[in-house]
Amino acid sequence: MILLPEIETKRLAIKLKPAAERSVKKQHPWIFDQAIIKQSSDPQTGDVAIIYDNKKNKFLACGLFDASSPIRIKLLQFHNPATINRDWFIEKINTAYQLRLPLFATDTNSYRLIYGESDGFPGLIADVYGEVLVIKLYSGIWFPYLKDIFPQLIEVSQAETCVLRLSRKMQRENELYNLHDGQVVHGHLEHETVIFKEHGIRFSANVIHGHKTGYFLDHRHNRKKIGELAKNKTVLDVFSYAGGFSVHALTGGAKTVTSLDISKQALEMATENATLNAHNGKHHIIVADAFEALNKLIHQSKQYDIVVIDPPSFAKRASEVDKAKHSYMRLARLGAQLVRLSGILVLASCSSRVSADDFFEISQNALTDSAYSFEMMEKTFHDIDHPIGFPEAAYLKCGYWKKV
Repeated sequence: MILLPEIETKRLAIKLKPAAERSVKKQHPWIFDQAIIKQSSDPQTGDVAIIYDNKKNKFLACGLFDASSPIRIKLLQFHNPATINRDWFIEKINTAYQLRLPLFATDTNSYRLIYGESDGFPGLIADVYGEVLVIKLYSGIWFPYLKDIFPQLIEVSQAETCVLRLSRKMQRENELYNLHDGQVVHGHLEHETVIFKEHGIRFSANVIHGHKTGYFLDHRHNRKKIGELAKNKTVLDVFSYAGGFSVHALTGGAKTVTSLDISKQALEMATENATLNAHNGKHHIIVADAFEALNKLIHQSKQYDIVVIDPPSFAKRASEVDKAKHSYMRLARLGAQLVRLSGILVLASCSSRVSADDFFEISQNALTDSAYSFEMMEKTFHDIDHPIGFPEAAYLKCGYWKKV
């Protein structure tokens, strides 16, 4: 392993406004800058911040101070005092690993080992692709602790190689301690594209330059379900990216699968992923804006047995929520016209700012107002490697509707 930084940290005493104090007592992991009314010294990113009750000066929680984020303190430990050290990290990592054990019985060697705040590591993601571990940092709070965290993540995952990824925001920061995005920090990487398995289906992830950590693992159970439904069916996979739904459908026996995405590069990955697996179906690609392409397919009177519409996040900011809701409504209406009678329409959202209740209501209303009848079959949420530890962690929701 490369030499990881040695950084001195200090402890801070913090007092909060009453509303923030109540939030901490409910174990919400974020403290915003304006919520702090008193701090004991001039803090640096990575310092341990200890939150005390205003009335009795009692320990409430502790976390790490982030000088470069409006979320000024990311909390790690609630109610009972603890020393944030190597032993603490080992326990947290082992707990997270134990939660994922059922996945390993499903011919799957790709999973999210650490899901940020929900596993006690705010601003840190760790994904495993076969023998390669990819750790992505979204906050500099972790630099002083990498020497304690990385060895345990590597040991637990049994990874032969570890790659460090840094968020765009972090890449712009001045002090990175000679670390950089896409750096191999442990072992040797033969090729930046890594092959892994998901329920027995082979996929590839570019762990150096790929989006996020190289692939989207969160829809694993939904992709499997589409594969189980696809035998002798025609499938349209909208916003297909690297073809997760498409490849499961092809290996599940689909007659034809059409992958639609605005990114030619993503569709090249989808095509490559399809060739990694044996199948007899035909795979078509459409490089186009989804809304324009769906309207064109409708005008061409195209219909499919299964239509999957899984867009990227439409609401990364609060100001985008109304527009996002309108987009979900439009997609439901377009999808309704492209599904054959007795076919299945799958609508998904990964926008955490749009609640599951709102998303399903929007989708159902759009389908009800269409000229067709749809029957709700199922709602799904996060797979077990994306546990929901606090409200903002709940972003994924997916609905299955049958056209009747």
